[in-house]
Amino acid sequence: MTFDLSLYLVLDRDLCRDHSVIETTVAAIRGGATMVQLRDKNAHTDDMIKIGHALMAAMAGSNVPLIVNDNIEVALAIKAHGLHIGQDDMPVARARQQLGDDKILGLSVESESAMQAVDPALVDYIGIGPVFATATKPGHKPAIGLDGLKHLVGLSPLPAVAIGGLKTKHANAVMATGAQGMAVVSAICGQPAPETASRTLADAILAASSAS
Repeated sequence: MTFDLSLYLVLDRDLCRDHSVIETTVAAIRGGATMVQLRDKNAHTDDMIKIGHALMAAMAGSNVPLIVNDNIEVALAIKAHGLHIGQDDMPVARARQQLGDDKILGLSVESESAMQAVDPALVDYIGIGPVFATATKPGHKPAIGLDGLKHLVGLSPLPAVAIGGLKTKHANAVMATGAQGMAVVSAICGQPAPETASRTLADAILAASSAS
């Protein structure tokens, strides 16, 4: 399946109190979100499957892929478009085997050594970060900054999306590193008008991409 990393929404149910994850997702897609990730490290698998089915139904026909974070059981149960795993999650080879060749597999990378270990035959894209410290992922690895992002993007054998504390104001600097897009959480989740927030981000990313 083809995919566009330019504006990658990572859902956070705690932040989506005023607008549910479904409402936020639909609004974000209207505003220009190009990928959506269902992430909730604390939710029970059955709960994630229920939400995942609802998201797949709400996103049907949008051509925007739904990616599940970490939980292969959820990804398979809801027939998600892909899976995203971190360095401390299941092995990449096992994830690809269970997922199948027709699904998208993303991998988080925070260091040069981890990037050098990436197998482009198994992985479709790389998530690089955290660029800045972020409260939406407690216990995250140390922030790498824009210089670290640029360095890792330069080493990546695959399309890369930046993540970690990113807002609209960072679009120019992030896209100038060669990244294919920005993954955001609180820049859309929890915003009073998620569609407007998404459109503002999408426009900034497009302008930055054209300029870089």
